[in-house]
Amino acid sequence: MKTHTLSVLVENKPGVLARISGLVARRGYNIDSLAVGPTERPELSRMTLQVRVESPQVLEQITKQLNKLVEVLKIIELEDAAVRRELVLIKLKADPATRSQIIEIVQLFRGKTVDVHNDSLVIEATGSPDKLAALLEMLRPYGVRELVQSGLVALGRGSKSLTERSSKTDRGRSATR
Repeated sequence: MKTHTLSVLVENKPGVLARISGLVARRGYNIDSLAVGPTERPELSRMTLQVRVESPQVLEQITKQLNKLVEVLKIIELEDAAVRRELVLIKLKADPATRSQIIEIVQLFRGKTVDVHNDSLVIEATGSPDKLAALLEMLRPYGVRELVQSGLVALGRGSKSLTERSSKTDRGRSATR
């Protein structure tokens, strides 16, 4: 199975997220990651979905089904070279003896300490999924108490913009690799 990242431009209306996630779930596919938020145009939102499917035909089927939804304006599959970022907050066990070691690791990954207690630290880091996985692997021996990770957000490289290309006349056309 291959993971694909879809950037979906939708009308910013109640219920759109539920309709899209429900459509994917009804077809028996899991969404590995989902992030949604407003764009530079308040009437539009961008959804970034990461789905794992067994063939390009299945991805095409999902894309065609999503395009049938009235609120979906544009769907593109982001290339592997797209800029991808996630945010992670990690609460770690940290006594005075290990605290400085943890902080040093976090700084190597350009993260920061956002909360300190007698026996714990909360750190924040942003970056590519691979970078955050490497950070987490380095921190596991110290004892991860809690972890929360955002969904993937991503933008294609270059000067093209998803919102500039969107209109009702674009509807029904999708760019898949």
